[in-house]
Amino acid sequence: MPELPEVETVRRTLELAISKETISHVEAPYQKIITQDFKWFQEKIKNQTINRIDRMGKYLIFILDKDAMIIHLRMEGKFYIKSDEPLLKHEHIIFHFVSGKNLRYHDVRKFGTMTLLPLETYLDSEPLNRLGKEPKNIDMKAFYQNLHHRNITIKQALLDQHLIAGLGNIYVDETLFRSKIHPTRNTSSITKKEAEALIDSAKKVLEKAIELGGTTIRSYTSSLGVHGRFQNELMVHMKKGEPCPICGTTIIKMKVGGRGTYVCPNCQH
Repeated sequence: MPELPEVETVRRTLELAISKETISHVEAPYQKIITQDFKWFQEKIKNQTINRIDRMGKYLIFILDKDAMIIHLRMEGKFYIKSDEPLLKHEHIIFHFVSGKNLRYHDVRKFGTMTLLPLETYLDSEPLNRLGKEPKNIDMKAFYQNLHHRNITIKQALLDQHLIAGLGNIYVDETLFRSKIHPTRNTSSITKKEAEALIDSAKKVLEKAIELGGTTIRSYTSSLGVHGRFQNELMVHMKKGEPCPICGTTIIKMKVGGRGTYVCPNCQH
């Protein structure tokens, strides 16, 4: 599943490839990915130019002339830039450009979403208005207080995009390991010092992952000719049965909030 670093890699690659392209028309073999009436969407986006591509958390934002298109890739959403190649089975949304190129959205599970909102209001509308701050922008006092208002595991809290944006399963495991905090700890037990350690670790993990183009693991690659290398930096995630890089204790896998979670039982008491 693409997380913040992977989405940022896609954003940078797309911006270089399709910035300033004008959309001539859109077709949708599977229209449910568009969260609004497709005919309305199709007419509204026609002849608009992609001026730039932003990102908030795991959301891509295409800034057009009059509107912003909010895109969530969900589990397996990918983009391909093509011209006149035959349409593939899982290419569900095709943006045709005046230049002759087209941008194809590929999604095997069909979980991704696209929503068109006015430029004046998109930041104040769902889903972006409910999104938490990214680690680099988070208010430490508010973060600590929000943790203590919850009664869940710290792993589940860090996955909550309303609390903190951009962290998914891979980077939460890595953040918790670097902070020496066990994923099943209750949020109410996290000290201010530990909260600071979590944010500091999350920043470092995400910065390094972005630098390396994200993590190419299982079902996710950028599909735009960019393959992440952060998987070579992973310390616990997907390392079940291997020795901890710090203490040598065997890394275990457990379920926390229904998510596969990798832990060093010695470093993370």
